[in-house]
Amino acid sequence: MRAIFEAITPEPGSSWAFLDRRLSEGIPFEWHHHPEYELTLTLNSRGYRYIGDDVEPYDDGDLVLIGPGIPHSWLSREVIDPQLPHTALVIWFTQEWVAGLAASLPEFSQVQGILARASQGLRFGADARQAVTASIVAMREAPVTARLLLLLNVLHELSLDHDAAPLSNVPRLDNPRLSAEPRIARVLNHLHTHFATPLAAAEMATIACVSVSGFHRMFRRHTRMTMVDYLSRLRIGRACSLLIASSQAISSIASEVGYTNLSLFNRQFARIKGEAPSAFRKRHRTVLGAAAH
Repeated sequence: MRAIFEAITPEPGSSWAFLDRRLSEGIPFEWHHHPEYELTLTLNSRGYRYIGDDVEPYDDGDLVLIGPGIPHSWLSREVIDPQLPHTALVIWFTQEWVAGLAASLPEFSQVQGILARASQGLRFGADARQAVTASIVAMREAPVTARLLLLLNVLHELSLDHDAAPLSNVPRLDNPRLSAEPRIARVLNHLHTHFATPLAAAEMATIACVSVSGFHRMFRRHTRMTMVDYLSRLRIGRACSLLIASSQAISSIASEVGYTNLSLFNRQFARIKGEAPSAFRKRHRTVLGAAAH
């Protein structure tokens, strides 16, 4: 699939953009990318979320942050309340906007860490979603100045979310100055680039310039998972993309993403995605085929 470039234009008098998207017929599959960060809150809708090589179901109240340049789309499957439309409240802001805030507001430093992690896409936890949903909804009617204050509060609340989980399997860490921890940025960049090859914790520790035990602590602190789990997500995420976009045999895809044992690939795929690779391919090709007509 080739992603379409989307141009984002803030309204007059605003330094960032906000969209209140309400669709009675459902959210269509529109594979696209743009150079801005995107924070999307989805309401009254269920379906599938496609971000980079990551494919996951979404439900009411889903909240994700996507870094610059990551191709993405949503595709609704059903509305929750038939009397109301599918709704996506979308916030876009640029790297320059973030850098300007960081340069003038020391209080914004904590937000930089969450934005650096968004280079892979982030799904926020239930507590964080509950903390910010009302503020995002309030942006619908707020004037531009009040809307900015609401956004700053939203970003602050999200920066405190210890349950934020990476979504996308895109080898993209092209704004390292935002990272509060350059050592983990080097490690993640290496993992995303070489995930299909054998990788050891000792090698990653050398890249991070820490001991092996120190590396394990650092990695879990920043990603909320072990390196083995993270690497599995990268490999399975890339496999999802190949299953949807190509006709390669499943055994060939398993080998391409780093698995020499097909049975192990099938087990890990089922553990992460909840179904066999063949079932995943059939279901998503059916869904995307229907969306194209």
